[in-house]
Amino acid sequence: MGYIMELRRAAGSRPLIMTGACVILINNDKEILLQLRKDNDCWGLAGGSLEIGETLEQAAKRELLEETGLMANKLELFNVYSGENFYYKYPHGDEVYNVISAYVCSDYEGIMTSEASEVKELSFFKLNELPQNINPPDSPILSEYIRSALFQGVLREFEK
Repeated sequence: MGYIMELRRAAGSRPLIMTGACVILINNDKEILLQLRKDNDCWGLAGGSLEIGETLEQAAKRELLEETGLMANKLELFNVYSGENFYYKYPHGDEVYNVISAYVCSDYEGIMTSEASEVKELSFFKLNELPQNINPPDSPILSEYIRSALFQGVLREFEK
């Protein structure tokens, strides 16, 4: 049983501060990998909760591998998120205030396979063609990443 599940047994569905990590995985075509989650039928980033003794980078790599079958060779910290915008109530009633370390990965290997108990589907999307139903805690992360990617593209054009 994982750490969060043990806390849930004691705390019930009351709000918990949940520390975790997610991965913004980018392929060679500059598309982003999203997973269609089974719990809320929304598209989101691979990621999850930190386990006891684990680093945030280890959690990001573990969750990516578990949920997608892909192994990150290199992760780059993008940003750390917390606060009111990262409150989330799961469909089954558990409440959390997320503290999320988001990593970017474009150096990975493996064969993409979805984790059957959590993931309905895995798909790469162009940054300007993301689905409408984005997982609420992932939405601000994706928005910031897209703004950053667009800004970097503008800078490259400006430097030419």
